[in-house]
Amino acid sequence: MISYFQAVVIGLLQGVTELFPISSLGHSVLVPAWLGWNTLVSAQSADESFYLAFVVALHVATALALLVYFREDWIRIIGAFFRTLRTRRIETADERMAWLLVVATIPVGITGLVFEHTLRTLFAKPLAAAIFLTVNGLILFGGEQLRRRVAAGKRSEGRTLDTLELKEGVAVGVAQVGALFAGVSRSGITMVGGLLRGLDHEDAARFSFLLATPVILAAGVYKVPDLAGPLGNGVRGQALAGAVCAGLAAFVSVRFLVRYFETRTLLPFAAYCLIVGALSVIRFA
Repeated sequence: MISYFQAVVIGLLQGVTELFPISSLGHSVLVPAWLGWNTLVSAQSADESFYLAFVVALHVATALALLVYFREDWIRIIGAFFRTLRTRRIETADERMAWLLVVATIPVGITGLVFEHTLRTLFAKPLAAAIFLTVNGLILFGGEQLRRRVAAGKRSEGRTLDTLELKEGVAVGVAQVGALFAGVSRSGITMVGGLLRGLDHEDAARFSFLLATPVILAAGVYKVPDLAGPLGNGVRGQALAGAVCAGLAAFVSVRFLVRYFETRTLLPFAAYCLIVGALSVIRFA
């Protein structure tokens, strides 16, 4: 099973790496592998296991932390969504954001339901996660380089979120599908998608965090029967401890990152992924 110490470590890890653009799924595979927690490593890619039930609580806690942090945004966005249903028009920035989130969530929602189990059992293993973490570093680095070229060509300060078209929201949502591979970061790949459409880092990060909230929450709630059922036997206490740690870590992380991306870029995270990914490839090859 999983000890309370392991639960706390994995919970803190989930809360941080879900939002930092360095892949929570990749780290949930690699960190236990580096620490020699082989039971958790093998459970990650099993068809059904206690570890998957445990992870449910961490996802729900992370999503709740995001909801709390962006609560004012979500109140406006949800109100705007229902207003568009009544008026059948998109007129305000909040109304556009509501529908951007809807159309961007659909691709990963459908793909996740169909392929998540297969991709997890095939690729949620140390060597594969190390390779995809390295790929994630290349995506972040390449995204920054392409953004600079686009910005230099247009000589502009960047677009704002309320200028994105719905089809561009779909494109960012499709990019999010890459996070189903252990090692590819959901927040990182969606930020790159936003940057390549002219958003600055602050708006790209905000859109990424708002977009992650319903996806993470839905994934957690969808799997709640695992935690409530036989797979949760013996791990519910550990799941609660891990969830508290994940929620607190996620809240602190999103608060830090929102400020960080006001003035800084993805390059430090790209370097981290390339270095840790390469070392992990060497270690687990």
